Amino acid sequence: MEITLDKHSANQGSIKIKLSEADYQPKVEAKLKDYARKANIKGFRPGKAPISMVKNMYGTSVLVEEINSILGESLNSYLKEQTFKILGDPLPVAQQEDKIDWKTQKEFDFEYKIGFVDGIQLPLEKVKGTKYSIKVDKKLIDETLENLVSQYGNSTNPEVSEATDAIYGDLSCESTGFKKSLSLDLKKITKKLAGKFTGVSKDAVIEFEDKDVKKDQWEAAFGLEAEEVDQVTGSLIFTVKNINRTEKAEMNQEFFDKIFGPDVVSSEEEFLAKVKETLQSNYDRESKVFTEEELKKTLTSNAKIDLPESFLKEWLLEANQGKVTEADVEKEFPLYAKQLTWSLISNHLATENKIQAEHEEVIEKTKQMVREQFAASGLGSQMEDSMDMFVDNYLKGEEGQNYMNMLTSVQNDKVLSFVESQIKLSEKEISIDEFKELLAK
Repeated sequence: MEITLDKHSANQGSIKIKLSEADYQPKVEAKLKDYARKANIKGFRPGKAPISMVKNMYGTSVLVEEINSILGESLNSYLKEQTFKILGDPLPVAQQEDKIDWKTQKEFDFEYKIGFVDGIQLPLEKVKGTKYSIKVDKKLIDETLENLVSQYGNSTNPEVSEATDAIYGDLSCESTGFKKSLSLDLKKITKKLAGKFTGVSKDAVIEFEDKDVKKDQWEAAFGLEAEEVDQVTGSLIFTVKNINRTEKAEMNQEFFDKIFGPDVVSSEEEFLAKVKETLQSNYDRESKVFTEEELKKTLTSNAKIDLPESFLKEWLLEANQGKVTEADVEKEFPLYAKQLTWSLISNHLATENKIQAEHEEVIEKTKQMVREQFAASGLGSQMEDSMDMFVDNYLKGEEGQNYMNMLTSVQNDKVLSFVESQIKLSEKEISIDEFKELLAK
């Protein structure tokens, strides 16, 4: 057997395998003899059929099966010996079936395309990053408190509207024939336009122009879909059907219990402290995720990994044959390439620094995920007694793929924690507005 590697570029190449009769014939003969011992052929007692007849009946199929087996084993062994990291799977170079004479041919030549990356270099001592933390200031607490007392207040339907109300009614545009019943939040439109909706009663008809509404307010205040916005042009009419007002909730024990649960806080001072603590915890998680994503970008840039793009696109199309089109692959490839690049970096750093995700860490991370899901659904701590069952069911899901995904997630966490301990990491405290600006970039 001869195996040769031809690197066409820094990340793509081909592997050629040449098989001679000595490579496959002993295995073919052994399997045919085994067939002959077990064969039940009409006219012969079991296991007594002539070997020549067995060869005639099964020889070609056994030959093809054994050659494919030898090719797979030889290719895998050869690739494991290489220093480069193979990506995807080797793709067989198409051969015309009529060029292979399975009955008389003794030597066979096969070729496979491969894509790879070779020699990832990532000197962490040269990497710089920023660790962001969001400051929960008085402005943010006041805004949160305002939202909470409004959200948990009592709803009423006054006779006359005010600038903080929501107006329910029919919006229509005569030029396009558009008409829709909706609720308009007056707090989310300009003060000038809100003035037209203030001091009005049920059945009032308000006329205005599309230019009076800022582009983002069609969705935020009127609740229109993107395709509906194109239908509201020129002169518009809004017919008031109802006025909805939410009276602010009182800062009392009933309100405290609604927000944090029974008797968690018992005074306004404790309530405000708990709001600040909760906000800080939430934004700590958000800033951590943002810091890590920015760090991934920095590491990706420093590693300068050149992916075999054309090979990977061909492999993705082949691996998902019938499920995706070339257009699908082109559209999704940037995200796939981003995820693959980070996976290569994470695995490289884990290998180089002996970082390994442990089973106990997978269990604990899954428990934390389940707790957060329960908390979001309002179920809370009462589900803790059944935690082991939930975790076990989740990790066994998708034929074990959930476990592998969580294992990868734990490894990534440990790799990023290690990176932060090794690089030049400056800390930066920012406001929530500055954080939003960073997210928008």
